[in-house]
Amino acid sequence: MQLKKTILATTIALSMGLLTACGGSDSDNSSTPPPVPANNAPTDVVLSDVTVDENTVNAVVGTLSAVDADSGDTHTFSVAGDQFVIDGNTLKLADGVILNADGVDSLELEVELTVTDSSDASFTKTVTVTINDLMDRYAFDSKLVDDKSSVSYTGQNARHILIAELNNYIKNQLEADIDANKLADKAAVLAKLNYFYNPDETTEYDDIAITFIDNSKDGLISDLTGYKNLDGKVAGNDSGGQHEDWNNGAFAGWGAKGSITPTGLIADLFDRLADNAVAKINGTIRKDVLGNDITKVYVDENGVDLVQMVQKFLLMSITYSQAADDYFGVDTPGKGLTTDNINPAKAGAAYTNLEHQFDEGFGYFGAARNYLEYSDVEIAGKVSDGNGRSDWNGSHDTDGDGKIDLRSEYNFGQSVNAAKRDMGTADNAAATDYTTQALTAFIAGRKLINDNVGAALSDAQLETLKGHATDGLDAWERAIVATVVHYINDVTADLAPLATGGNSADFDYDDLAKHYSEMKGFALGLQFSEYAGISDADFEMLHDLMGVEPELTGDVDGYITDLGKARDILQASYDLDADNVANW
Repeated sequence: MQLKKTILATTIALSMGLLTACGGSDSDNSSTPPPVPANNAPTDVVLSDVTVDENTVNAVVGTLSAVDADSGDTHTFSVAGDQFVIDGNTLKLADGVILNADGVDSLELEVELTVTDSSDASFTKTVTVTINDLMDRYAFDSKLVDDKSSVSYTGQNARHILIAELNNYIKNQLEADIDANKLADKAAVLAKLNYFYNPDETTEYDDIAITFIDNSKDGLISDLTGYKNLDGKVAGNDSGGQHEDWNNGAFAGWGAKGSITPTGLIADLFDRLADNAVAKINGTIRKDVLGNDITKVYVDENGVDLVQMVQKFLLMSITYSQAADDYFGVDTPGKGLTTDNINPAKAGAAYTNLEHQFDEGFGYFGAARNYLEYSDVEIAGKVSDGNGRSDWNGSHDTDGDGKIDLRSEYNFGQSVNAAKRDMGTADNAAATDYTTQALTAFIAGRKLINDNVGAALSDAQLETLKGHATDGLDAWERAIVATVVHYINDVTADLAPLATGGNSADFDYDDLAKHYSEMKGFALGLQFSEYAGISDADFEMLHDLMGVEPELTGDVDGYITDLGKARDILQASYDLDADNVANW
């Protein structure tokens, strides 16, 4: 039999002597309500973990719970200050807050937490949260010279700077020099291009100023390192360690295989640019394939943007080729990962040959030493409207001297593209993290070398080192492939106004030329790695489909279809997620 709640309550009260049972009339049955139990305030707030990873956006610390004698009571949590927020019962970093363990006085933070129950009774206490100091910087002390860093790759910095200065000159200064009558003929234009590409050591090198960035710590390239040029490091010109003879028939992707060399292609692009400059010097107005005036000296009549083609091909034929085919290679004795790790690389050096070879490979990736402390939007230089730290926009004055040290505080080249592609998949189910994969691998490999300075690596250690190098290169190459896919998508969209059903008035010739040239310039470099993920046959098919210029007047529909096939080759070769491919 189930008692009514009121009857049951009375029965319990009688048994406890809280009510008096007495005779009398039915009207004499008044009773006093039972007292409401007193509320107990919470007596503790518990955090499930008291550590937080550095350099992690919205990093979670732990889960919050209350200690309260009142069973079944409900609780809310709050935190003092603006570094942390509470999401439900989870303590995490506030938006825009990134903790950095490097260079701080203490790794411990005091956090004031409050728990409040349903009756507004509360308990507050301070807990100590420890920042996890991760291995997140490419920084290693010398085992050979006390109080010295063993990291050095200024030659790679110099070549990144030369590529940047050449690009800056063509894009922003060449036309001004023509207008100012500083360049009289084709020979003068070519001499100016070669001033950056292959400077004369005795008469020019000390004069090459750093202009592409306003606040460089160094004013001249010679402030960083001795004489360096670009020409000597183009694939085929620095033959030691490379897996193909690029100057003897191996170079593909620009006409018939072997019909031109990497150096020959650069010379051809320079020649075309110089011809455009001469046309401007002579007052000739060049026309694009649709009959419109071409206003930029570096844009060709056939839909090629020479500033983009030159820059992207140099990034591939020098920086990627040198890293993937030389410094991270294992096929050539005394080169790359097979070099000596016992003795100084030269008298007085703070590093071994192996340390230096690995550094040089890393240097060509172009990442700042504290790359993992940046967000993707910061690496990409896309900070705006509070979506990142404005003083981390592509570079950061980490040592606080008021200048950007191009040896360590700037993100060059393809390290930037990796972040851009990660940004492009951030909301997708199979989001990429090429930035973290690359730097984590490169740091792990360099640590293995540094830990074993003074002894030859065992076969097992060398195999592990090779694994770290190839993991880093895999992320690097995938970021390049993703970038090619991104520009295939752009070119396809650019061509839509010229395709069946399109409105040619919506066509932007400059955009098409820029995107085509970035696509082609990056794609040409996928042959330069001995670890490449694309087969030779598929690589050649890829470039047959792309051509050496975009199709603008003939079968545009067919060319768009060919670009789709090119994208399919890359997706299959690298097992790329379909959603990422469609939206890069």
